[in-house]
Amino acid sequence: MSQKVLLTAKEIHIILHRLACQLLENHLDFSNTVLIGLQPRGIFLADRLTKLLKEEYKVKDIRLGFLDITFYRDDFRRGEKTLQANMTKINFLVEDKNVVFIDDVLYTGRSIRAALTAIQSFGRPSNIELLTLIDRRFSRHLPIQPNYRGRQVDAINDERVKVMWEENDGKDVVYLINK
Repeated sequence: MSQKVLLTAKEIHIILHRLACQLLENHLDFSNTVLIGLQPRGIFLADRLTKLLKEEYKVKDIRLGFLDITFYRDDFRRGEKTLQANMTKINFLVEDKNVVFIDDVLYTGRSIRAALTAIQSFGRPSNIELLTLIDRRFSRHLPIQPNYRGRQVDAINDERVKVMWEENDGKDVVYLINK
């Protein structure tokens, strides 16, 4: 098994600032926009972007929530490994709001399909967008594309993209792992 560095900490930092600026450009004051980090790994990206928007770009009221999609997945109960549920933390309604789903890697699109179903429990959004750090464009099973992407990666099926976050893994780095 070999691994190649796709993004260093410095490159991740630059990409996060670009993504924050793109969000700011499209949503301005965020009065009608909510950010939803997808559990488990999208929450680190969502936290970072929210912090950047508040501290660097002086956006005051950003609503951030975390959505667990475990029981909405179409592969729930299919694998041998038991799926571990995470906590959903959304203390606001998404009715008539612009929702931005945030996840670290867009692979087959199935997680986003599950998120589209799960978010309906919190109201009917007026618009849903997708922000992802890594877009594995040749691996899609569903017609789902990101509105905001950090880096597009051409990884074939036996390759894996691993995103590591300082808060959880001790360092910021993205690897392409060859099995």
